[in-house]
Amino acid sequence: MLQLTTFVAMLAFAGNSLLCRLALADGLIDAATFTLVRLTSGAVMLVALVSWKRRSVTVGGSWSSASALFVYAASFSFAYVSLSAATGALLLFGAVQATMIGYGLWLGEKLTSRQVMGALLAVAGLLILMLPGLQAPPLLGSILMLMAGIAWGVYSLRGRGIGNPTFITMGNFVRAVPMAAVLSVLFIQDIEAEWSGVGFAVASGALASGAGYAIWYAVLPHLRAVTAATVQLSVPVLAAIGGVVFLAEPITVRLGIASVAILGGVALVIWSKRGDVP
Repeated sequence: MLQLTTFVAMLAFAGNSLLCRLALADGLIDAATFTLVRLTSGAVMLVALVSWKRRSVTVGGSWSSASALFVYAASFSFAYVSLSAATGALLLFGAVQATMIGYGLWLGEKLTSRQVMGALLAVAGLLILMLPGLQAPPLLGSILMLMAGIAWGVYSLRGRGIGNPTFITMGNFVRAVPMAAVLSVLFIQDIEAEWSGVGFAVASGALASGAGYAIWYAVLPHLRAVTAATVQLSVPVLAAIGGVVFLAEPITVRLGIASVAILGGVALVIWSKRGDVP
């Protein structure tokens, strides 16, 4: 049961990339509105989940964490205007891991020789993916997705050790909604929202984000740290498979090589952290 629940959480995380790309690739909704609807529906879902367990609900979290969440969600949406689901998920994952590894180094953590090799391999993979060429992803979209990954890395670091992650996440989602509303006002001239696009945004917020995070936080205490980090390697792979099946996106040679380098490099860092070998 634990394995199935963990897999469902990974499907939800990969689903965010697919739902966002489905909505934005065909212009069914603009990026700012997608961000607003996603965060709002995610907040509503999390409030409902927390209310189900509590008699009264207060808004937890913090404005700084909510700001990181908003930067992640907004950059994510605008990046997927031009990026494929697979490329976006890979860039996001690489940036998140680089942020968290970099923070550890800044605190004085030492890397083993295998971890150094893994980190260099992952960086090489990102460079291979972004080097100019016929198969290179759009530069602006790539930069925005890297920003999203850094913001999510910061958000994750700020959430380490919190007592009730679902409750705190709910508060951060609620606080991020007015930020997304301001963004929508700033881009009001670009507003475009068909019902199907709004539906994808609601699914991304309520199911893939709100319910997905709640499921992940429920299983996380039952997983070893290395196991929890390792299973997240499946998210870019699941997003790539979904992109091929649902969006008819091609898997290029460049993307394949970069995926092996980035995921393999991160795996080396994770599995070497405590001497664990898969």
